[in-house]
Amino acid sequence: MEIKHKLWLERDGRVIFGPGRDGLLKAVEECRSLNAAAKKLKMSYRAAWGRIKASEERLGIKLVEMDSVKHGMHLTDEAKELMNWLDQLERDIARLLNKASGKLPLRRS
Repeated sequence: MEIKHKLWLERDGRVIFGPGRDGLLKAVEECRSLNAAAKKLKMSYRAAWGRIKASEERLGIKLVEMDSVKHGMHLTDEAKELMNWLDQLERDIARLLNKASGKLPLRRS
């Protein structure tokens, strides 16, 4: 038996950041383009841009910036820091849940 969880950040019931936006930003970093990242994730450019802009507004920070030649996009240092923080939190929670699952007060069959 395993204990499962899902983790995301919300404010006033609205998603700020979570696995979907994390995956989108990782795709932007890999593809260096929001359009290519959206295609990779099989979502529309408009939906991808909307999610990023909503997160930026709710967080009060920029997550992506256009490259100086305006032909690409990269993540801001703040986006990378947020992603690293969330990844570490996920690892910490996974360790805690793994440890707790070994102590479940249930008979194993």
